[in-house]
Amino acid sequence: MSESMPRTIADLPAQRAATPRSKAEARARYFNSGNAFNVKLSPIPGDSFTEEAALALHPDTRSTLFACDRSRELQCPFPATTPLVLARYARILANDTLCTNFAASGVVVYVIRGDGSTRCGEENVVWATGDLLVLPGGIAQAHTATSDSVLWIVTNEPQLSFEGVRPPAAGEAPTDVVHFTGAEMEKQIDLIYSIGRTNEIAGSALILSSDRQEASRNVLPTLTVAMNSLPPGGVQRPHRHNSVAVALIIQGENCHSVVDGKRKDWAQWATTVTPATATHSHVNNGSERAKFLIVQDGGIYYHTRAMGFEFVDR
Repeated sequence: MSESMPRTIADLPAQRAATPRSKAEARARYFNSGNAFNVKLSPIPGDSFTEEAALALHPDTRSTLFACDRSRELQCPFPATTPLVLARYARILANDTLCTNFAASGVVVYVIRGDGSTRCGEENVVWATGDLLVLPGGIAQAHTATSDSVLWIVTNEPQLSFEGVRPPAAGEAPTDVVHFTGAEMEKQIDLIYSIGRTNEIAGSALILSSDRQEASRNVLPTLTVAMNSLPPGGVQRPHRHNSVAVALIIQGENCHSVVDGKRKDWAQWATTVTPATATHSHVNNGSERAKFLIVQDGGIYYHTRAMGFEFVDR
């Protein structure tokens, strides 16, 4: 074998047509099962964003956005918390308006504190602490705070950036404006607890959807949103799935998660990431019901029949 020849097809660089007869042929690249099959990418960091939360909640912070960005670690050329999801904190001072227009098919907004309103197209929604909004992409939003407010905003911008597609045109988004009030979500969670569940059901989570996405049980075709909860002394069974989970810790003193055998203590209002396929469980050693809002790219895996959910404590 010549010294210039690769030892295996895995060592081959991308190949090109030897004598292309057109620009279209010249653009072609050829790989093989050694150098392009089962590609290994950088892992998803399973960390927590606490600094961004602290900055958004600091009394001296002006009206602005703080992105939970791990694009460098993910080797993405665009901001991303996980490969398909981007989370942000928004600080809005009283009587200020923060305008946003994310390149996403939809936007999830949770009100950490404060009260105000959001104008999206022809609709204006008045919100308060504990409320959650789903807003259509392709339409600018104006968030006006009545009192000093902090919002948690999650989009699928990385998904659109990865595909190089534009957000939907006005009126073509897969969702309308949807408003989940904090009071109604608490009522629905209480209903879940009053009825109870078997141990084969994965926790006591309230899954949020809408009239247009009711059949899929999602808020967007690719994003699922759930208000998960854990009673005092409760432990959620260890499990894993193929979707990434981006969670906002809302309440729960003396709580922690165990992710692939490593303990992660909770910090209120932190954004935490549970990587895809990681075995994880949640533990509430406190005296009150724990709550954490979870956004997953689960719609993609449900659609492709590849969620891969399973308990792993047997």
